[in-house]
Amino acid sequence: MQTTQFIWFDGKMLPWDHARVHVLTHALHYGSAVFEGMRAYSCTDGTSAVFRLADHCKRLVNSAKILRFELPYSAEHLAVACVETLQANKLTEGYVRPLSFVGYGELGIYPGDNPVQTIIAVWPWGAYLGAEALEKGIRVKTSSFARMHVNTLMTKAKSSGNYINSILAKVEAKGEGYDEAVMLDTAGFVSEASGENIFIVRDGILKTTPWTSILGGITRDSIIKLARDVGYLVEEQQFTRDEFYIADEAFLTGTAAELTPIRELDHRVIGAGGAGPVTRRLQKEFFKVVRGENVEYADWLHRYNV
Repeated sequence: MQTTQFIWFDGKMLPWDHARVHVLTHALHYGSAVFEGMRAYSCTDGTSAVFRLADHCKRLVNSAKILRFELPYSAEHLAVACVETLQANKLTEGYVRPLSFVGYGELGIYPGDNPVQTIIAVWPWGAYLGAEALEKGIRVKTSSFARMHVNTLMTKAKSSGNYINSILAKVEAKGEGYDEAVMLDTAGFVSEASGENIFIVRDGILKTTPWTSILGGITRDSIIKLARDVGYLVEEQQFTRDEFYIADEAFLTGTAAELTPIRELDHRVIGAGGAGPVTRRLQKEFFKVVRGENVEYADWLHRYNV
């Protein structure tokens, strides 16, 4: 990780190395935290912009509500703090990580009156799955770990504890030489990757897992809207891994992964084995939007100057 100078911590800008918590912090022991990930991009007009900042901050507040955390900040307050943190660190482009967590106090499972604290960190971060992944695509495997049932954990909360499920799948996939894991739900249908949503393309039609059983990705939502706007049919419905095997194209979406093609699943080559024409078109449109080159989506960008 490339460090920056300051981390926003409950309203104060602290030096990076001074943003600390006690080792008995509740969230460290029980995963009682919610977080977001968003990207800031340098735009072609010389400004910078955070992509869908308001939507990310709203989802953080909603995640806290689902887990019954008393979050002391509104979505609007958090949005301002995210931009202030980027500006304090003179970062024109990079990754933004807000985290709200149950702090030090009682250490039983019940968090009681422990304070809910919030940090915002920013740092430079390139392509999450590797610089070549956006062009050549990645190799993925079906995980032996199922995505949790909707009543096992709260799937609409982007909570830290949920990600043990993802860690298990990712470590397994990497250990077997793959880039990423594809997780099935408890009924056996394709759900998500360890930190991304999944799309397949067959006969020019895009298909993605319904929002009801996944974390509703903001990049996923953006790609659905972009695809429909340029004329593609997008269907939100369940599909199986053998349908995945015979897709013409497939890709992952997420803040970190952006729009990353899948070239192989479980030793089956997907389509031509790289980014297909639909994937390339949507990549092009997506990066035009985040760089401020498409004014139709100007409201997705929160502009700022350093």
